[in-house]
Amino acid sequence: MDLPTLLNSVIHGVWYYVIIFLAILTVVVFIHEMGHFLVARWNGIRVDVFSIGFGPEIWGWTDPSTGTRWKFSAVPLGGYVKFFGDADAASALPDDREMTDEEKAVAFQHKRVGQRAAVVFAGPAANFIFAIIGLAAMFMLLGQQVTEPVVGMVNPGSAADAAGLKAGDRITAINGAGVERFQDIQRIVRIEIEHPLDLAVLRAGATLSITAKPRVIQRKGVFGDMEKVPVLGITADSTKTTVINHGPISAMAESLRETEGMVRSTFIGIGQMINGTRDTDELGGPIRIAKGAAEAAQLGMASVVFYTILLSLNLGLINLFPIPVLDGGHLLFYAFEAILGRPLGERAQEYGFRIGLFLVLALMVFATRNDIVSLPIWEVVKRLFS
Repeated sequence: MDLPTLLNSVIHGVWYYVIIFLAILTVVVFIHEMGHFLVARWNGIRVDVFSIGFGPEIWGWTDPSTGTRWKFSAVPLGGYVKFFGDADAASALPDDREMTDEEKAVAFQHKRVGQRAAVVFAGPAANFIFAIIGLAAMFMLLGQQVTEPVVGMVNPGSAADAAGLKAGDRITAINGAGVERFQDIQRIVRIEIEHPLDLAVLRAGATLSITAKPRVIQRKGVFGDMEKVPVLGITADSTKTTVINHGPISAMAESLRETEGMVRSTFIGIGQMINGTRDTDELGGPIRIAKGAAEAAQLGMASVVFYTILLSLNLGLINLFPIPVLDGGHLLFYAFEAILGRPLGERAQEYGFRIGLFLVLALMVFATRNDIVSLPIWEVVKRLFS
């Protein structure tokens, strides 16, 4: 490889894998933390720091009207807001020092449990609101691409071929649930991994009942990484695709429907990983997120916006898991406080946050391991040392 080609490859990789990824992540993290910030300010809480990233500060400025330090930090893989009265950025424990009445009035830990819960919940809520409004805006500005559930081609030797599906078949229901779009078929196949599907098929005016079992195959991604996906083995009829232009009300309705479907699919997928139906190799970390951002960037700005919306939705959802350190863990502690009429003891909270931190770090390590193993270079390394 000559020098110009090598430089072009490096610039291409840095732009798609690093710059685009960090830009998307910054937007999603900013929205999340802004949710915390705004509701904190509405409840009269002073915010000491609003940081995009962790670690040493790279650049920042202090708002003279509120005293908040807005900054970018060295490790741009997240962010935080630090409230007045917190001992750390995680809001895990209060500052032990004595406070005046004026300081207590603006301290996070001295607010009512309902106010603290609202502040914590506001981060994930902001991610959900952004996703819903963002999808609705895309449906209004770009329209919604809808493909009728008509089979365009059946791949020879596939599960669909073995079941007897033919080009021109219209799939009207799967497992008793109505199918309106080809996208519905794709979603169900991804969820019902390796489970037989009872298809109601309209062929030449007659309704047939066909059973097909999707097969899990390994395929190469855009950047050479191998991924396991369940497939039925059919493609849509391209002549049956239309673009629906939505008004504000219908766009919002479709956005809520799509968001609900994404959330439901995520929970089903997590449940399948827990019970062993789905492979945990599908869990991805920052490398896989960066690859997804790069793939989206190569498909165009609309794909980048949609990927940002999807990542925002996932960030909001994950943060609601009842694990200490995450927002959901804080909400769990506040629920106990509301029931007991007092906060849990400091020792219980401290151990809870330690366990939560361990779980989150372990999950990150496992997800990053999955990212690395999926890279093409991993096969080269294995052959080198085997």
